[in-house]
Amino acid sequence: MTGLHPALILIAAAPLAAGLPGPWRKAVLLGAPVLAVASVTALEPGTAWRLGFLGYELLPLQVDALSRVFALIFALTAFLGNLYALHVRRGGEHAAAMLYAGAALGVVYAGDWLTLFVFWELLAASSVFLIWYRSTPGALASGLRYLVIHFIGGSLLLAGVILLAGGGDVRVASLTGTTGPVFWLILIGVAVNAAIPPLHAWLTDSYPEATLTGSVFLSAFTTKVAVYVLLRVFPGTGLLVWLGVAMALYGVVYAVLENDIRRLLSYHIVSQVGFMVAGAGIGTELALNGSTAHAFCHILYKALLFMAAGTVIHATGRHKLTDLGGLARAMPAALVLYLIGALSISGAPLFNGFVSKSIVVSASSKAGLPAAELLLIMASIGTFLSVNLKLPYFAFFGEARGLDPARAPVNKYLAMGGAALLCVAIGLFPGLLYAWLPFAMNFEPYTVEHVLQVVQLMLATGLVFALVLPKLGGQPTITLDVDWLYRRPLAILLGRLVESLRRLELGAEAGAGKALRAALPYFRNPFLAPTRLTRVTLGPPRGAGASAAFDEERGGGDPAGEGAVPAYDENRYRLRAGLSILFILAFLALAAALALGLLRW
Repeated sequence: MTGLHPALILIAAAPLAAGLPGPWRKAVLLGAPVLAVASVTALEPGTAWRLGFLGYELLPLQVDALSRVFALIFALTAFLGNLYALHVRRGGEHAAAMLYAGAALGVVYAGDWLTLFVFWELLAASSVFLIWYRSTPGALASGLRYLVIHFIGGSLLLAGVILLAGGGDVRVASLTGTTGPVFWLILIGVAVNAAIPPLHAWLTDSYPEATLTGSVFLSAFTTKVAVYVLLRVFPGTGLLVWLGVAMALYGVVYAVLENDIRRLLSYHIVSQVGFMVAGAGIGTELALNGSTAHAFCHILYKALLFMAAGTVIHATGRHKLTDLGGLARAMPAALVLYLIGALSISGAPLFNGFVSKSIVVSASSKAGLPAAELLLIMASIGTFLSVNLKLPYFAFFGEARGLDPARAPVNKYLAMGGAALLCVAIGLFPGLLYAWLPFAMNFEPYTVEHVLQVVQLMLATGLVFALVLPKLGGQPTITLDVDWLYRRPLAILLGRLVESLRRLELGAEAGAGKALRAALPYFRNPFLAPTRLTRVTLGPPRGAGASAAFDEERGGGDPAGEGAVPAYDENRYRLRAGLSILFILAFLALAAALALGLLRW
């Protein structure tokens, strides 16, 4: 088992998932992630593969404590995501999901920048199909924007990697404290995938447009892979602290305003990743542990929330809060499972978010950053308000809309149940997760002070929700984000560019047609060209009717005129017989002279 690369297991299973029939495909979808989990647990820290390539030593597999914990949650999520999507018949979508999960594992285990970049690009190239497979106009357009943005981010990352390779060292190592183009190119390239504002809009634009099962995978991998790279390459970069705090607040503000349930949850990805980015910026061992633990827990509860939202959309065909309501009795299991995810993301005691988010907040306090600590707590309040109160109230307990939900496949509930079980298990027994963290620590989340603080904040938030409930109802509107700054202007620019090219094409076509019409008479009568040249240089013959006689003698007709041009007549322009014989004799004499000269030579 130690000889198997977990990423290659999933990548090799992708074509099988695409081509095998039903029962065999399901076996691959569930068996490959199980095999990957087993391989992850079997790979001991310090294990490495070394390959020579163009004079560089590549490390396609390098295991340490940080890569191990991220690989574990990625492999687990691949299993839960495949279980949730088990009813889907599109083999191509399954293959894209397997490649996507495999690419995430490939980045985590990459010990050199060249390997990391290859898997980084595979991450974007495979995940876009989870958007396109929905096959709606919105999904196709959003997927194209998604691909363009990630191409730009990947190009920046590649530029930094090339500069590093030029220096002869391609090992993935910390760049904290360095300056120059390499630092900024790689940081910005990673920031695109981490969805750090204002580079975040691709996420909230595309995830709600993906397939219902595809959004579960999307919520788990891209941003958390970027968090992993930030933790490994930029720990202690102070700028990340405040970027992370801004993310945490930015996401919850937009989530409170949002009406689309999957877009609301997408904004909370931005917010929750902000906690992880802030922890990477703080850079202490406690903060890095906190970011790692929160990434682990976030993947579980966010996947659970997207599963529950997808189940509601699958059953009702509705995805906006203004179109939902009164589903509690019709979908009680979905409600309970959703609330487990909601309590987890809000950091409620007894759930996994409580034992991970508190590490980051505590690390900011111990690092002497009280402002960051306060702002992160405020972001947690906004999370509870929108995910625990607003969304379930208007979707499950609000005014009934006369909906008759369809029955969801059993595999969906099994996947949600598995994710919910892990959320509760880690919340009750945090040591299960703490044992996997990269640094040893002595942290106790269940202190009386901490529990009372969280409970008080939640009760106060609930009171505020009851007071402002009429103002929090979803509105059938679109909330503009920074993506408007490039979507709208670029659409106008592209429209004008297309119109200019169309006009250029029409002008070129008209000019070519005119030139062809002018040249056509010369193809019909090749003697018109010397005739016109003679008329231009010598002028037409003098005397009345001479010009017409001249034209008639030379083949007649003006190619620019409106009259018909006479066809070429070989008898009219044939040379006299005597002159032809003279040319032939001269040619033969010349050929004979040349032949005699060659023989003598």
